[in-house]
Amino acid sequence: MNKTFPPSLYYTLIVSLGGFIFGFDASVISGAIGFIDTEFGLSDWQQGIVVSSPTLGALIAMIFAGAISDAIGRRKALIIIAALYVVSAVCSALAPSFELLVLARFIGGIAFCSLIIAPMYISEISAPENRGKMVSVNQLNIVLGFAISYFTNYYLLQLSYSDADWIMQLGISTQTWRYMLGLEVLPALLWLGLLLTVPRSPRWLMLKGKHDEAKQVIAILFDENQAQAQLNDIESSLSEKSWSTKERFGFLTAKAMRFPLMIGVILAIAQQITGINVIFFYAPTIFEQSGVGTNAAFMQAVWIGIANVVFTIVAMATIDRWGRKPLLIVGLCGVIISMAICAYGFNNATYALTNETVVAATQNMEGVAQKIASMVNQTYYSDVSFKQALLSALSQQEYDVLQQTFLSGSISMNAPLVLFGIIAFVASFAVSLGPVMWAMLAEIYPNQTRGLAISLVGVVNALTSFVVQLVFPWELMNFGAAITFALYGAFAVISLFLVVRYFPETKGRTLEEISLSLASR
Repeated sequence: MNKTFPPSLYYTLIVSLGGFIFGFDASVISGAIGFIDTEFGLSDWQQGIVVSSPTLGALIAMIFAGAISDAIGRRKALIIIAALYVVSAVCSALAPSFELLVLARFIGGIAFCSLIIAPMYISEISAPENRGKMVSVNQLNIVLGFAISYFTNYYLLQLSYSDADWIMQLGISTQTWRYMLGLEVLPALLWLGLLLTVPRSPRWLMLKGKHDEAKQVIAILFDENQAQAQLNDIESSLSEKSWSTKERFGFLTAKAMRFPLMIGVILAIAQQITGINVIFFYAPTIFEQSGVGTNAAFMQAVWIGIANVVFTIVAMATIDRWGRKPLLIVGLCGVIISMAICAYGFNNATYALTNETVVAATQNMEGVAQKIASMVNQTYYSDVSFKQALLSALSQQEYDVLQQTFLSGSISMNAPLVLFGIIAFVASFAVSLGPVMWAMLAEIYPNQTRGLAISLVGVVNALTSFVVQLVFPWELMNFGAAITFALYGAFAVISLFLVVRYFPETKGRTLEEISLSLASR
């Protein structure tokens, strides 16, 4: 491989393809959930379970992911993960029931532990001066996966409206969501094949006493001077302290680990509790509630994907120049402002059903128009009161079928303002919490406990994400959109305070230097 395309970058691009598949898998449900809801007649909680079930799988997998990657190696763990993505994609597309769909997505969620193993591998094959950028390649692939899933969802939605014979024969018009979920099998198979070509991590090889192979890999990854420096750093860190099995599993109580663990846990919670996965996984639902219609809602989700990609590239260009902490501060300030804009937009919305909306929505549902006749032309000043009025007039089944149509057809609000707020939120996240968290987690723990520590923090991250996704439909029903977004902004304020008060800067330092400095805090 020539010098213009460094081997470490080549292997990083392969490993980070798992980030693309994660992003696609995680966000493709945003377009499919409406179709799934219609097909299986889901309640609010069941919708939340379908969307969040992969995160539950990730939560369980991350408990063991670090230990497994330490035992069998980063490369072998990633190969297993790629195979799980293939199985999940096929089973999700063919799922005949709500329960089996949840199981299939749960299996895919187990593969989400690539989020902690891929950055670990990338950090261990990267030079200190480029490590932030290299780890951020994984985040770039994640947001590309998000963006492509929005594009494919929109394209499949348009295809579903076609009367072409091949559309009918393939069932795209009636089984749109199955094609949305099934497309993932293509990149998953590609990744599985490419992973067979990457070497094992040199730091992992040194930990396992495979010094000759480690030296061979380092010689491939770096020039002669860099290779020797890398070997010296690794050998020095391993000779200073060799952690026993008992110490590695009992590291939570070790004084040297308390500060880096605190940093990791704060990052893990802040990244999810500010609501990013709600935006990614429920984007069309949120936009439909602003009254723009289904097609426009899917198209606006595409703009979210584009903003995510653009500002992730900005983060990659600046993370090793400006540092991790400044990006976190700027990004969290942006999250606070954008969530305030969204809360303001929804707080000033009003809801009023018209005869035209009711007739169009209920023409095939006998007697429903009469049930809600008293609501026509009556103004409601919150989405919660409007939904409660619908629920009191309709059966649960009628409400499930009609509530989204009635909500989007009756709302009067500043939809462009909300769109701006959500895109600003995604941009703020993409330049900060998105890439910075994984870069810092891959940096702040010692070689001997890196896998276990990142695994623990990954569990916290997945648990927070699971809870946020699961309760979102319930929050919308009981708190309303304005209060929900205001809560995310409040959590961002708390996160900003903690970052300013406690966070160190890690740019441009070797992994061994970082772990030594944090251990002394």
